[in-house]
Amino acid sequence: MRTAFALLGAALVITPAAAAPVTMQIHLTGAEEVPGPGDADGKGTASVTLDAAKPEVCYTLDVSGIDTATMAHIHKGAKGVAGPPVVTLDAPAEGASKGCAKADADVVAALLAKPADYYVNVHNASHPKGALRGQLGR
Repeated sequence: MRTAFALLGAALVITPAAAAPVTMQIHLTGAEEVPGPGDADGKGTASVTLDAAKPEVCYTLDVSGIDTATMAHIHKGAKGVAGPPVVTLDAPAEGASKGCAKADADVVAALLAKPADYYVNVHNASHPKGALRGQLGR
């Protein structure tokens, strides 16, 4: 019995602690939009928080200088590459939005492992493929 408790205690000591949540700050511009053009007058910021232990992406979006936003996503795509959406965010229709969006655990893991392979994109009626874009990164 003593051996079992000793082994259990040793396992608890060497088990790594859960990783802390990671927050990324992203600058959004029309110039980064691919395929362009995005909205040359627009700008914005996004804050994306990821926690490997939770199947969600928490975020805030703030935009200005664009027509009313109709959609927002995190897409898979390296800088200069357009890609498919992987997480849907609430559009900052009034200039701002925030919340936590459900995401598959493998998507959260991929975002944490290679954030530069993903970007935040804000769409509107005059720029349906994207008015503003910014790459994730640490």
